[in-house]
Parts: sequence; C-alpha cells; structure tokens
Amino acid sequence: MLKLTSLSSAAGCGCKVPAAELAPLLEWLPQPSDPNVLVGPATADDAGVYRLSDELALVQTADFFTPIVDDPYDFGRIAATNALSDVYAMGGRPVSALNLVAWSVEELGAAPLIEVLRGGADVAEAAGVAIVGGHTIADAEPKYGLAVTGVVRPDELISNASGRAGDALVLTKPLGSGAVSTALKKGFADAELVAAAVEVMCELNADAAGAARAGGAHAMTDVTGFGLLGHLHELAVASGVSAEVDAGAVPAIPGVLELLADDRALAGGSRSNRRHAESYAAFEPGVDEVRRRLVCDAMTSGGLLVALAPERAVELPGEVIGRLTDGEAGAIAVRL
Repeated sequence: MLKLTSLSSAAGCGCKVPAAELAPLLEWLPQPSDPNVLVGPATADDAGVYRLSDELALVQTADFFTPIVDDPYDFGRIAATNALSDVYAMGGRPVSALNLVAWSVEELGAAPLIEVLRGGADVAEAAGVAIVGGHTIADAEPKYGLAVTGVVRPDELISNASGRAGDALVLTKPLGSGAVSTALKKGFADAELVAAAVEVMCELNADAAGAARAGGAHAMTDVTGFGLLGHLHELAVASGVSAEVDAGAVPAIPGVLELLADDRALAGGSRSNRRHAESYAAFEPGVDEVRRRLVCDAMTSGGLLVALAPERAVELPGEVIGRLTDGEAGAIAVRL
C-alpha cells in the first residue's frame, strides 16, 4: 500500500515557508493601489478581498500542501477543508474552487490520485462549493489543495486587523495535528489518535464562522501552519494590540498532550514556529514544556481564532483561550 507521508519532506501545513523567512520576502511585493482591494497582502490575512459593488466582494485564496495522512481519500478531504477555511475566516461564503494537483501518475499511480480528488470533491459538495476545473503538474512529491473563490458583503467582512483591546479570544478546534502527523510519519501514532486528528481536520469551519458573524466578531483568522501563537501574532500586529494566552485553556486533540512529551513528535514546522515565537512571545516560568509545544504546533486545517466582546464569547463553539490587551503590537504573554 502506498504510504503517502513517506513521500513528503514535511507534512500538511507544516510544509509552509516559516513565518520568519516569509515576512522579509513579502516586503518586496508592491502593495495594490486599486481602491477596490479591501484586503491585500499588508495585513497577513487569510484571503484577499476585492469589491465588485457596494453589495458584493470576492474573497480569493489558494492553499495546497503535501500529505499529512496516508489515506488518499482523507488527504483530499483535509486539504479541501483547509483551503475552504480561509474564506470562512474572512466572514465569507465559498462558492467555487479549482483543484491544484502535483502528482506523478507514472511513479505513484492513478488510483490514489482519484481518491484524493474524490475526497476533495466530497468536502466541496458538503460545503456547497462547485469545483469548476483545476491544474496539474507532474511531481514525485504529491501535493493537493484548492484555489477558492468566495463572496461577502463588503460591510460584513471580518479581517484579522480589527481586534480590540479587551476582546476575548475563542479557539473553535483543538490543536495537535502537526504532532500526530509527525508521529504517523515516524511510525508511532496509533490508529485511534490518527482517526481523532482526521476528524478534527475534516470539520468545516462554516458553522463556527456563522456563529462568529452572529456574535459580532471584531477580528478572525484560522490556525494552521504557523501555530496558534504565529497566527495570533499576525492578528495582534494587524490590529495594533498585544495578547494574553491562558496555556491551560488551549484545547488539544485527545492524546496529543501525551504525544508531545516525546521529542520525536515535534514537527519541523513546529520547531520553526517555536524559534520565531521567541521574538514576540514570553512564557511564564510555570508553563510546562508540553503546553509550550502545543501552542506552537504546526496545525493543519485548524479552527477559527475569533476576537469578540467577552460577553458574546459563550455564543461560539470552542474555548476561550485568552484576550487582546493594550500594549506592544503583536506581543504575546503565555500564562498559566
């Protein structure tokens, strides 16, 4: 049986260019001058937003990665769920998508690729999204994802740049898929743990996004390859605020805390996240090493991180894991 994770140098969103390396590269990009660009690269948001009229804007994103699990069908489902999440994180509704495929039919066979595409198609159908085409290249290291187009009313857009000091932070899914995938790749993740991680990664963020909109969310992002701290840092920088995280309140996929006690479960992307976090995050001495690893886990297809008024936080699924505060933009204090 083809073992997909053995073909990837890094798994899932852990294969992203590390945040510390990406930021200086993006500084060279010219910023769009078109006034209809409502969200561009400057705020490190999840998707770009382009206004077509006072009532309609396009939400555009692309996301693809290397296998995070061995089952091709599950790989397709996870990658598609992850790509659609960027539109939900902007308060939008995904409507169409293009398949993005890197695959060597000669070396890997056609049957597993069909399963990957079937998994993506099933997720898209469940989300009410039409896959209208795509693009393929030959590549011995498989990759799959979607380019997604969504819609949103310009006045209902939720970016990561509108958080307010005093906002509660709600995380709608548990963390830990980076550790699970690394353990799977190295041969010491049991089937029950992998199944739990797959279930989390295949959960669409549609309902959580709807609850966030109804709850008057001020800012929102999703938690993927840069880890909880990395994506919170981007939100806090864009919003001009600092943040506090209650380490003990951060939810983990069942079994992940025990897994993270083993150094072998640390994904390369998670190690990069931890190094980068040292430039903007301070951990209280009592925060144990496992919890430090969890908040830096290179998550794939994670939940939404929502900033909203504290009294509305109970209206969202998930856990309140901290708050936004006055202070240096992007600074994070990780507390017990």
